[in-house]
Amino acid sequence: MKIIKKRLLQLNLGQGRSAFLWGPRRTGKSFWIRHAFTDCILIDLLKTDVFADYAARPALLRERYADTKQVIAIDEIQMAPELLNEVHWMIENKGISFLLTGSSARKLKRGHANLLAGRARRYALRPLAYPEVEGLDIEAVMLSGLLPPHYLSDDPLLDLRSYVGDYLKTEISTEASVRSIPSFSDFLFVAATHSGELLNYANVARESGVSAKTVRSYIEILEDTMLGYRLPPWKKSRRRRLIDTEKFYLFDVGVANYLARRAPRAGTPEFGSSLEQFILMELQAYRAYRNPETEIAYWRTSSGYEVDFIVDDMRWAIEVKSARRVGNQHLRGLRALKSEFEPKRSFLVCLETEPRTTDDRIDILPWRTFLDRLWSNMLDREK
Repeated sequence: MKIIKKRLLQLNLGQGRSAFLWGPRRTGKSFWIRHAFTDCILIDLLKTDVFADYAARPALLRERYADTKQVIAIDEIQMAPELLNEVHWMIENKGISFLLTGSSARKLKRGHANLLAGRARRYALRPLAYPEVEGLDIEAVMLSGLLPPHYLSDDPLLDLRSYVGDYLKTEISTEASVRSIPSFSDFLFVAATHSGELLNYANVARESGVSAKTVRSYIEILEDTMLGYRLPPWKKSRRRRLIDTEKFYLFDVGVANYLARRAPRAGTPEFGSSLEQFILMELQAYRAYRNPETEIAYWRTSSGYEVDFIVDDMRWAIEVKSARRVGNQHLRGLRALKSEFEPKRSFLVCLETEPRTTDDRIDILPWRTFLDRLWSNMLDREK
């Protein structure tokens, strides 16, 4: 039986404090609000009658709740951006606390909506993270991903099909005014196929049948809707010529594999790529919930040496391999990096069953051990 434990997000609104909570659809924002703010006033704009009322007359918010002492939570605020002017007034003049959630700030930014000029802190809810799941089955997660309804589903592929068809291909493309949904659909397949690779706009454009300019706009759409992100290269080097091209990842390993029509199994190259994306998802969640200032990049030389993740300017160098027995060939990237720089800690995350340390101080860690130490804030400690 799959069990989800308490979510890691902690959001404490003091008197008169407000916050935006962003996250892709189906990450569990509404569910989280109902459990974390049990006595709030909840305005759910996904309900057609509620949306119709407030879209037609934003002043209803002030007229109904100007004297409340409760937190007001407005779910999917991007659907009625005119409400933000009322929210601003009520924060300034009444000291009311708001929690404003959404799956995309794109519509707000493009419409020059009132983003409250720093009066609301920003938080993010991501797909499930390792500490939120009991007994995580890594192979099952490669298929289902970690959006809560998909992870818990008895038929995750059916739910993924609905999510991709109803949300990614239709709602996202409509919100972004995509002219051709079939072209956007083709792009999603190509983007998923190349998730985790160097971002070559010309190649993606050729395979998608659209222009490179259109690909750039599609990438921006996925970033604005929190459905994808670019991973920057770490560019410092004294001796080596480095690759300075970004990588692109979709936000969830299950969604990426479904779109790419992959079913990764341990021992396949696809599983290795999926394990890398899974570890990046954990690092992204760690940044969102524990340390928003965390910087994540990758390192690659023109001669082909590569390290998957550089965290906080060489605090951690992390390479991910799906090998059950790590050999010297798997350590080439980390050793090339260490020959020029000295990361504070170097890790190779893999499928071995026990942790060990090489003579040159590279920690070879089973993926569970790595995540246990990450979330226990023990990665910086010597073992």
